[in-house]
Amino acid sequence: MLQKSNPLAVFLTLLAIFFSPSLFASTGENIDLTSHFIGYAAVFCFTIAYVVVMLEDLLHMRKSKPVLVAAGIIWAMIGYYYMQHGMPHQAEAAFRHNLLEYAELFFFLLVAMTYINAMEERQLFDALRAWMVNKGFTLRLIFWLTGILAFFISPIADNLTTALLMCAIVMKVGGSNTKFIALACINIVVAANAGGAFSPFGDITTLMVWQKGMVNFGEFFALFLPSAVNFLVPAFIMSFFISNEVAKGDGEVIVTKRGGLRIVGLFLVTIALAVLGHSFLGMPPVLGMMSGLGLLQFFAFFLRRTHKSYYANAIHSNKDELEHERLRGLGDGAPFDIFNKVAKAEWDTLLFFYGVVICVGGLGFIGYLGLVSEAMYTNWDTTSANVTIGVLSAVVDNIPVMFAVLSMEPDMSHGQWLLVTLTAGVGGSLLSIGSAAGVALMGQARGIYTFGAHLKWTPVIALGYAASIMVHLWVNKAMF
Repeated sequence: MLQKSNPLAVFLTLLAIFFSPSLFASTGENIDLTSHFIGYAAVFCFTIAYVVVMLEDLLHMRKSKPVLVAAGIIWAMIGYYYMQHGMPHQAEAAFRHNLLEYAELFFFLLVAMTYINAMEERQLFDALRAWMVNKGFTLRLIFWLTGILAFFISPIADNLTTALLMCAIVMKVGGSNTKFIALACINIVVAANAGGAFSPFGDITTLMVWQKGMVNFGEFFALFLPSAVNFLVPAFIMSFFISNEVAKGDGEVIVTKRGGLRIVGLFLVTIALAVLGHSFLGMPPVLGMMSGLGLLQFFAFFLRRTHKSYYANAIHSNKDELEHERLRGLGDGAPFDIFNKVAKAEWDTLLFFYGVVICVGGLGFIGYLGLVSEAMYTNWDTTSANVTIGVLSAVVDNIPVMFAVLSMEPDMSHGQWLLVTLTAGVGGSLLSIGSAAGVALMGQARGIYTFGAHLKWTPVIALGYAASIMVHLWVNKAMF
């Protein structure tokens, strides 16, 4: 999308154009600032901020900080310019529009993260991990099981949480077998990203496309087969390099805490409320999600009110085995606190998302997204442009890439919107830094799953990427 500029070149260009008489060209209500000092400064500011984001692991600085500052600077420059030209309300209205788009996505993601945190606290994910570790499966079977589970869990949960859960399993059973752990982590990243591409709930990019109304809820499932091909092609090839030795478990048994399965049920109800409210009532999906958060709060109230009686019954149980299980289900004896789950949401990601949306919205208001849209979706073939978007998302986070495409609103068929949804979702698998799942697993399996280890298998992953695109163009050709 936006090219990363050389700092010196940008600085000299800024000096050259600062006093240009053509700076004040206006197009409609918005002033075209793409050749203005402010426009170049905004691109420079965003580029610097994003370079800092990409160096997160090296600098140990959370990725939200630079984009939050960049967003403030970009819109301050826009606001100042429009104020000087007697048009402050245009800039204010544009900012409020971007803020509203973010607010809908923010509350949607906050509810989803709260539910995932509640399931994690109830030890549902830990119980699944312990079950798989102790089953005595072969390493190759665990390679396939973790990949398949990542593919099918990520459409409901998010691909980051799913990848971390599956990585914990392979780290547990892999032990000192670093080759198995590295290959399994690559497989998990590809599977989680592929699974997230065919569901509005699987990735932030698919959620943005759904909330924007470009693709209806049911139409996402047309991407199931292409997504499956994206996962299966590299997994099939990599599986030949996994040994068939039996994995050894540690015998750990984990019992889910009280109410865990009911929280899963409430999460499914919440998803249904969001989908039905959007499909039949025309309301934003966030309305159903926030209603579902209310249901979770009522359930949390029930757990707190019945906590003491449940604990007393467990203590006085006559059956030792049952007592043991129920006491373990209570954990540390503390009642369920819903606001703890809200507090443990991934706030860095949510604030990073704000910074990106506001930054890209500012660049769009300046006029750059119009130029990019003209270059890619008018001068290029639409399919080639959408495939390029996916490759670009392997280097630049897919959130700003997809938000930029949605802000451009190119005139595309449903098939093309599904294509860019697919490519932006799975294109990040080409490199370990291309998705949140990959970055997180590099930290979890530090020194084993690395950028270089993933890069060795990029040609195989690219084969799956190309195959998924061809399958989509073939299977869903009626949508083009």
